[in-house]
Amino acid sequence: MSIDLRQTLPPPSSTRPVVIFGAGSIVADAHLPAYRRLGFPVAGIHDPDHAKAAALAARFDTRALPGMTDALALGRDAVYDIAVPPEAIAGILSALPEGAVVLIQKPMGSDLAAADAILRIIRQRRLKAAVNFQLRFAPAFLALKDAIARGLLGEVVDVDGLLAVDTPWHLFAFLAKLPRVEILLHSIHYLDAIRDLLGNPAGIHARTMGHPSSTVSNTRSSMILDYGPQVRCALSVNHNHAFGRKFQACEFRICGTRGAAYLKLGVNLDYPRGEADELWLNTGAAWEQVPLAGNWFIEAFLGRFTQVMRFATGEDATLEGSAEDAWHTMALVEAAYESAAKPAHPIKGEPDA
Repeated sequence: MSIDLRQTLPPPSSTRPVVIFGAGSIVADAHLPAYRRLGFPVAGIHDPDHAKAAALAARFDTRALPGMTDALALGRDAVYDIAVPPEAIAGILSALPEGAVVLIQKPMGSDLAAADAILRIIRQRRLKAAVNFQLRFAPAFLALKDAIARGLLGEVVDVDGLLAVDTPWHLFAFLAKLPRVEILLHSIHYLDAIRDLLGNPAGIHARTMGHPSSTVSNTRSSMILDYGPQVRCALSVNHNHAFGRKFQACEFRICGTRGAAYLKLGVNLDYPRGEADELWLNTGAAWEQVPLAGNWFIEAFLGRFTQVMRFATGEDATLEGSAEDAWHTMALVEAAYESAAKPAHPIKGEPDA
């Protein structure tokens, strides 16, 4: 493209040490590699499984912090990265120094009641908290948002998301015990990114269900977001399209009154190896591919962590994707599940006499 679209955030001129709570796969595969690429110092990792934390810390030249006292030793001078199961978030937040800067791994609790409780703690302790809904910081989404802001697409009137992939659920054995999976733990990223583009919808119509081949409670979803009479927004999500790569998809089409965008998210294709993200724009003449500065994984984490650090060091006045904002994504997820639990409007069985 001849126009230069924003895809990254400028690095902070200074940093604070990062303290990580949790030593799971997301920390190993995304958080620590992202901090290493950014050059942000990691002061240590705390996890109830100290041996696990120690092994991970050794891989990334940092320390395993055996107790909460050790993890909190830096006080408000640290940025706290909480990457733990949803049920453990509130307890850690309650222990953090008042006024600390903190990044919370999504989701913001297991349901809206938990999000309410987490937000109360954040407000009571005056924590400066963001939630790691990082898709909005992926290079392709940053570029798309910039294109929309510059008016290249005109007024957005259509947003379509299509996911037809073969997700290897066996890699996530813990999910088999959870009543909420697909929307809460996966499509929540798309709902948050759409909110970042279009704002809060007036409502949502949704269905979510499992699949005969899967032990996971829900792996397929259909959602329609209500943005009024001018904007059509729909998501079709199927994690059980196990018929080869040829017709699989993980893509979004965003159409406006002047142009359109096509976005491919490659991480979900041939997961976990993945493919490259793609962004194409047609602003009136022809489709042109926008060269991207990276993918959702792990470049979106670079953007998310950079913005938190810029805020922590005073270079950004606003904390993007704050907990206050993330609560609205959780409310949208809750509304989707409430909609899915309601019966569909019945169709008349027989014509009138």
